[in-house]
Parts: sequence; structure tokens; C-alpha cells
Amino acid sequence: MALELHVLAYYEQGEEDGRLRAGVNRLEFWRTQDVLRRALPPAPSRVLDVGGASGVHAEWLAADGHEVEVIDPVPLHVKQAGRLPGVTARPGDARDLPYGDGSYDVVLMLGPLYHLPERADRVQALAEARRVARPGGLVAAATISRYAGLHDGLRTARYFEREVRALKDEVLATGHLRPTGDVDLFTDAYFHDPDEIPAEFAEAGLADAVRYGLEGTAWLMVDMDAHLDDPERRALVLEALRAVETAPTLLGGSEATWGSSPPDSVRGDPHQPGGWEVPPPAEGWGRASADHGTRLTGGTRLTRFVRLGV
Repeated sequence: MALELHVLAYYEQGEEDGRLRAGVNRLEFWRTQDVLRRALPPAPSRVLDVGGASGVHAEWLAADGHEVEVIDPVPLHVKQAGRLPGVTARPGDARDLPYGDGSYDVVLMLGPLYHLPERADRVQALAEARRVARPGGLVAAATISRYAGLHDGLRTARYFEREVRALKDEVLATGHLRPTGDVDLFTDAYFHDPDEIPAEFAEAGLADAVRYGLEGTAWLMVDMDAHLDDPERRALVLEALRAVETAPTLLGGSEATWGSSPPDSVRGDPHQPGGWEVPPPAEGWGRASADHGTRLTGGTRLTRFVRLGV
């Protein structure tokens, strides 16, 4: 994916590798892991992680026994992901994947779409993901929610800063984030209204995607960092979010939303004892960090879709 120079410079700072490892952003990691583990085919499967950054998800996917390749436009990310055991990495563009038709069992696109401000480019990237996924395979994509910036600004009190408020109000109106001057938020990005995403998926040949609220409103809870530090409370948070993850009326408030094939194809039942397996934290993942969650960073506040049976 060819990035604008200032977007590339943002990621070359190297902060993406640690973003999901501490603070409230860990909720995004654990819920992504949780939903994917229920939707993935049994290992070993071939997984293409498009825009997989430093390999935060590729690392645990490889540890689970999958064959993982990361393709990313940021040279630093390619270097970082390529060091991980069981992971290969190469530079590339989400809109022009250098693989044959049906090459992968699973194609993840958890990063590229919000850095493609033009609808045609997003549809092209989704069509490429569909093309390289085998028949019956899995395609998962992510977008940033149109309403996440407002919620994040109120949660962190940055909405009361005039310059920040103007940027977040523009996102509400147009979907486009264009930081200027010294405002420290994120970098240029496009934030979807959840209701506009199905049409983009359908145009790319990914019809019937089902939406999943990944983080619900839990990311707005006071002391969520501390709750995530406590294994028992973390398990309860994850269980609660599973119970409402497909409720359409809650998608707008969710930081992150997944989509899947019809819910009965996802293994487990949150209403049955032992119906869900709560994944343990990855080794080396930190405790709460006071400075995490104060910026609207790239992988948070997402709307995610999964399509089975392409």
C-alpha cells in the first residue's frame, strides 16, 4: 500500500509495535484474538496478514500453528514482523497483492482500509483480499468507527481543546481526519459510518458480512485498565462483550466491531457453561500504562467485518 509520506513517517516512529501491549488498547488485542480464534479454520492454515504492521497478531497466529505472511507498506514493520518465529514478511500494497487466486485460507485486512481515503481504493483492496482467499476461506477487514473520535475525545477530555474538537467534528461530518499543526491525534485516515461498510464489501464481492461489536462500550469504562489487569475481571469483560457482539443497536458505540458469517458458524455459545474459551494474555504483554489511550491511534475504535465462504 503506497502511503503518503507523512503517514509513513508516523508509523516509522515505531510506536505501533507497543500500542496493543498496554493500557486499554489491550482490550482490542484480546477481543481480536478471541473472535479470530472462533472463526479461523483449524491450524495449520495459510494466513495472509495484509497491513499486519509489526506482526502483533501474526505472532500469536504463528504460535497457534498457522503459516503466516505479513505484507505491509512500512519498511520498519516489515523488518519487525520478519524477525518473528514462524512469520514471513514483505513490502506490498493492499490494492495489488502479489499472490495468485485462492492462495490463502485466511486473509486479514485489519489495517489498510482506514488509510485509503477514496472509496474506490477501499473496494479494490477488499476485492484483492477476496481474490487471494480460497473458496470457502475467511476474509476479515477492519475500519475505524466514525464515532470513535468523539467518544475518545470526551473520555480523555481532549474534546474541550478547540483544535482537537474541530478535527473530531470534521470526522463526524465527512469521515476524514486531517491533523494539522501540532495537534497530536493520529495521522490522515478515513473513519467509516458502520452503515456504509456493507455496500463496500458487497461491491468487492463480499456480500452477507455480519457485524460484530469488538469492544462494545467497555473501552469507555472508568478503570478499564485495572479490570484488564485482573484475570478474573478480564474474563468477565470478554464474556460480556461476546454476549452482545452482534447486537446492531450497539455497533455505533463500539470501539471495535467485527463481522462474521452467520453467528452459528462461529464456534461456542456464550449462554452455555464453558461455551467460550477465554484466551490467556500473550506472554510479555504489559499492565496498564497511564499514557496509553490518550490518542486516537491506528488500530483502536474499529469496525471489523469477517466474510466466510467466499
